[in-house]
Amino acid sequence: HFANIPTNNDIKGISKDELSRGIIVNKANRIDIECVVRGYLAGSGWKEYQTDQMVCGIKLPSDLVESSKLDEPIFTPSTKEENGHDENITFKQMCDFVGTDLSEKLKEISLNLYNMASDYALTKNIIIADTKFEFGFINNEITLIDEALTPDSSRFWDVDNYTPGKSQDSYDKQIVRDWLESTDWNKEPPSPNLPKEIIDKTYIRYKEALETLTN
Repeated sequence: HFANIPTNNDIKGISKDELSRGIIVNKANRIDIECVVRGYLAGSGWKEYQTDQMVCGIKLPSDLVESSKLDEPIFTPSTKEENGHDENITFKQMCDFVGTDLSEKLKEISLNLYNMASDYALTKNIIIADTKFEFGFINNEITLIDEALTPDSSRFWDVDNYTPGKSQDSYDKQIVRDWLESTDWNKEPPSPNLPKEIIDKTYIRYKEALETLTN
């Protein structure tokens, strides 16, 4: 959990150099669920939809296309794996894993956070297609932890270029994903080294997202 952005005040045991590029965090007891909210049909959600018009057990209209805007944002949790790939699960499976009461609270918080962020982003001409949140307990209170609403955890699209029916240009790590898909990597460690061109393109997109959302 990011507790604070340090000031230039001295903190015992931390150098000024470390302080200038660091953040203060609290230790949390992580809840091993990724809380994904989707407002649009993309990524793994789109892949799953093509099989049976469902995403994480949620039935969707049969006439949707890639990148379609959903009638309402949906909560689609996934497992949090230490090794290997996270797996999409149904809300019932989440309830079985962490309990119904906690699952309901995390779903409500996640949808509220997504809706607030989505409304703000639209004022900056950005669509948040989907995002994921992680939570933990600090002093027995549910707390948002890890990153939130960054290009690493979210799919950002430009409103003016949004065209349903195809993959969208994203202000996120899709550039990296696409490059990896073009290789023969078997998705097992170690991952291939990224070419400088891909790193530079990703940096530019991340910087554009930051400047667009904060200006």
